[in-house]
Amino acid sequence: MGEYKVAVLMGSKSDLPNMEGAFTILKQFDVPFTARVISAHRTPETAAEFASGAEAEGIKVIICAAGMAAHLAGVIAAHTTLPVIGVPMACPPFDGLDSLLATVQMPPGIPVAAVTAGKAGGKNSALFAVSILALSEPVLAEKLKNFRKEQSETVRKADEEIRAGLTS
Repeated sequence: MGEYKVAVLMGSKSDLPNMEGAFTILKQFDVPFTARVISAHRTPETAAEFASGAEAEGIKVIICAAGMAAHLAGVIAAHTTLPVIGVPMACPPFDGLDSLLATVQMPPGIPVAAVTAGKAGGKNSALFAVSILALSEPVLAEKLKNFRKEQSETVRKADEEIRAGLTS
């Protein structure tokens, strides 16, 4: 596979548009990653093999995006002790509620972190992965602190513009 630190797994190719934000964030932080389509239901052997071998491949965090029954994160977590972040995908007929519940309702002993559903979840999952990696990588920790500062400054500037517009 390679020297990847993060693996982004999608249960279906249709999850790709929602996960592109994760790729952007990981690239922004210079975090090596791989992306795969692996289904908990349609390719269960592949899911188990991937999860079981991920640590040996240098992967530190696994992000799993899935909709409907959304079992991908749980299946992956059952086969590794690496941190697993689940991203519920919004899809009919329940608009992501089913995916969210499937992601957060893990039995004791097999944890899966869950982030926001959909596109925001893609970005947040990557930021969460970066924060996990930053615990042992000072350069990454500094980049994350700067990212947060820049994000705060953008909001402050928007606030100033809005307030200035209201008083003029």
